[in-house]
Amino acid sequence: MGTRREPTARQKRLAVELRRLREAAGFSAREAATMLGVNSVQISQIESGISGVSEERLRRLASHYDCTDQEFVDALAAMATDRTRGWWEEYRWLLPTPFLDLAELEHHATFQNEVAILFVPGLLQTEDYARALFSGRVPELTGEELELRVRHRMRRQEATVPYDAVIHEAALRIRVSDRAASQAQLTRLVEFSEADHVTLRVIPFDLNGFSRASSTMTYVGGPLPKLDTVLRDAPHGSVFIDSEAQLNACRTRFRKVEAVSLDPERSRDFIHKLAKEL
Repeated sequence: MGTRREPTARQKRLAVELRRLREAAGFSAREAATMLGVNSVQISQIESGISGVSEERLRRLASHYDCTDQEFVDALAAMATDRTRGWWEEYRWLLPTPFLDLAELEHHATFQNEVAILFVPGLLQTEDYARALFSGRVPELTGEELELRVRHRMRRQEATVPYDAVIHEAALRIRVSDRAASQAQLTRLVEFSEADHVTLRVIPFDLNGFSRASSTMTYVGGPLPKLDTVLRDAPHGSVFIDSEAQLNACRTRFRKVEAVSLDPERSRDFIHKLAKEL
C-alpha cells in the first residue's frame, strides 16, 4: 500500500493499536517485519498510520502476537478495510484537520457522552450560537472561514447515535451573543431533549459535587469499549485520548457527573424556565 500524506485520527488509532499489540507480545519492529516478509521501515509506517495494512496482514500480525480477542481483531480489520469517504471530505484542505477527524469519529460512533461547562455542546448549538462562538476566535476568521465552520458544525448534528449530554448551568446562562440568540438556543435545547436519541441533563449552580464536572469532556463510543475515544480541551486545541487507564477514568467520571445532575425531565423544565426568565 502507498503512503499517506496525512493519516486521519481513525487511521492513527488503528496504527496505535497494532503497535500496542506488538509491544504487549514482546516483539521488536524488526521481528514483526521478518514475520510479514517486509522491512522494519514498513512496520514503522504501518504503526504510525502513514501506510495502511491489508486485512490478511493484520490478521497474520494478530496471530503472531498471540491476540486471542477475536472480536477486537475483527474490529481492527474493519478499520483497516474501511474505505468510507464521508461528507467531511468536502472540507479537506478547507478546515483544520481536527474538524474532519471529529466528524469521522462521530460517524463511526456507537454512542456519545458529553460534559459541557462553559458553552453548549456543538451537537446542540443553533447556527447563531455557533457563529457567535467562532466569531470570537483570535486571530479573527474571514467571513468564508467562519461560514465553513458553521456549516460543518450543523452537518455534524445529523448524526442520530445515542447522545447523553450533561450541561452546567453556566453554559446555559453565558450569552455568547445577544438575548434573542440565547433564548433561541435554550428553546433549541428543549427541542433536542425531546429527540429519541438525546438525553439531556443539567448541573445547577446550587448542586453539590461540582468538582466532578470541572472541565469539558466528549466521550465517543467505538465498536468495543477498548476502542472508545475521549476528547479533552487543551491550550493548543482538542486532544484525543485512548489509553485504557484514561478511558476507564473518564467512564467513571461521566457516571459520577451524570449521577449528581438533574434527571432529564427536571433538566428540561429547568431549561424551559431559564428561557422564559431571559
